Order: sequence, then C-alpha cells, then structure tokens
Amino acid sequence: MLTVVCEKPGSLMALDRQKPARAPGETLVRIKRVGVCGTDLHIFNGNQPFLEYPRVMGHEFSGIVEQSEAGSGLEPGDVVYVMPYLSCGDCIACRQGKTNCCVRIQVLGVHRDGAFTEYLSLPHAFVLKAQGVTLDQAAMIEFLSIGAHAVRRSDIQKGQRALVVGTGPIGMAVAIFSRLRGAQVTVLDTREDRLAFCRQHLQTDAAVLIGEHDKQQLEALTQGEFFDVVYDATGNAKAMERGFEFIAHGGKYVLVSIVRDTISFSDPEFHKREATLMGSRNATVEDFRYVEQCLRDGLIPDAALNTHRMKLTEVTERFTTLLDPAQGVVKAIVEC
Repeated sequence: MLTVVCEKPGSLMALDRQKPARAPGETLVRIKRVGVCGTDLHIFNGNQPFLEYPRVMGHEFSGIVEQSEAGSGLEPGDVVYVMPYLSCGDCIACRQGKTNCCVRIQVLGVHRDGAFTEYLSLPHAFVLKAQGVTLDQAAMIEFLSIGAHAVRRSDIQKGQRALVVGTGPIGMAVAIFSRLRGAQVTVLDTREDRLAFCRQHLQTDAAVLIGEHDKQQLEALTQGEFFDVVYDATGNAKAMERGFEFIAHGGKYVLVSIVRDTISFSDPEFHKREATLMGSRNATVEDFRYVEQCLRDGLIPDAALNTHRMKLTEVTERFTTLLDPAQGVVKAIVEC
C-alpha cells in the first residue's frame, strides 16, 4: 500500500508498505480522506515538540471499515472517523474522563504513524461510526472538535465577549463554536485574507488586523472592558504572552495552541483581574459527537473551510504548496 513518510524535516518520501493485518480487538480501516493539520505542517518544518522521525503524518481522517469482529458495533462498509488520541484508559486523567490528556497518550501521526497511507488497524474504541455525514465532513471532525473542546472548557455564556487570537483552522473552529454558544466573537490576526474569510463565512462580529493600533481597536469594541474569554490559537510564544493584556476583569484565558517555549506574564495584572488561565488539549468523544451533530444540522460551513484538495499520490510533490500563505489554504483534504 502507498504510504507517505516524513523522513526528516523538509523531506517526504512515498513508500510501498505491507497492508497491516487486523489484530484481535482492532478494526481495519481503509482510509479515504485525510485532513492536513497545522501539526502536519509543523512536523514537516521540524518544530513539533512531541515527535521523532521518520513519521507517517495524518491524524484527521475518515474511511470505510474493511474488517472488524463481532461485538465491535462495526461492519464492513461502514463509514467511520477516528479519534486519533489513543488513551490508556486507567491513568489519573482517564479515570476522570479526561482521555484527551492521558498520561500515556499516543497520538496518531505524532507519537505513532498516522493516516498518510491506505490502511490502518486500530482498537475498536477509537473507530467511530459516522452517522449522517459525508467522508469529507467526517475527516474534519477532529480539528473542529479541538475548537469545540476549548469552548466547552471555557464555558463561555450567551452574550459574553470572545476574542480568538490566530485564525488558522483551529482558531476558526473556536470562533464557530463560540458563536454557536451565543458569544460576541472578535478575531485577531496578521492576515487580512483570513480575517476576511472569518467575516464572510463565520459571521464573526468583528475582525481586527494586528498592528500598531490593534489594542485600541479591541478596547473600543468592548467599551474599554476587553474580553470575557480570550483564546490563543497562534502557536507563537510572544502572541501567547501578549494575550494576557486582552482579558477582562474576571475573565478567562484559554491556551489552545502549544509551543516549545516557556511563556511569562505580569502577575499583578493577572492577579488584579482574578483571571483564570486554562490549557486546552485535544478533545474527547463527547466533543467529537457534538461536532458530528452540528455538521448534520448544517451549523458549520464545512464546504467553505475545505479550500484545497489533493490525492495521496500527489502529496510528495504538492505538500509544500500548503505552506505558502498566498495559496489561501484553510483546510486541505487528501483523497486516498
């Protein structure tokens, strides 16, 4: 089977690997769609903190059941999507239902080989039957779930003000689910094209371009009070540190992105606000099922989000085009 391997930063190779045999307790999935994530771009660029090379990338994917076993709830031909965070089930996090931050987590495409291939055999519990959504939509559930999880963590309320810093796919997902909760959503980014996309397709209430007077604009939008919840989705340490400036008194700051660096902030400014600082990692089954329902209900502009497509056979030649801001990539989907 065709498999695309990232041998080292900046190098992709197409290999012919043996089709995996299904082990007991597993389901063999024929992969049909793979979303390209910021994590994949970081892996290619060599700045993903939890990875060793070589690695088969890809953790946003859907497919069709090839083989399963009695009692799995899955039959050959079923359309499925995969929760790529393989959790242990018995650590301190898993015992609390926080499988997204399992102590021994193995994320497909990061800690172990992922979906830039034609088949994967995976434990039944992480293969979820898609109900009423297309293969394309099912492949988008994972990245949307990260945004949904961050919004659920923050518990933002109707009428509150949300600021989303960074309008990549994860930031857009945060904006989508904040709006679905009835929040007033402002997005902040360096790219005018992304801000325009958010205004047009996500109906954000405001969009501010990062620049000399951006803080004054944010202050004016909120009558000087700033934001009940600030979400960082930049993956940039300096931006993460600056985000503390935008929290309202009594507000929350949710770090959705991750960086290798140590970040710091002014304790007096943080303390006087009685602010809450939260990390948000991955997502849970609850988030996945919620996103699936939202897709069924037509609440997510998934067709607009899917801006680019390529075939698995084209990945080694075309992948670098996804790194070019001029291409206007939001979400690229690989067809297997």
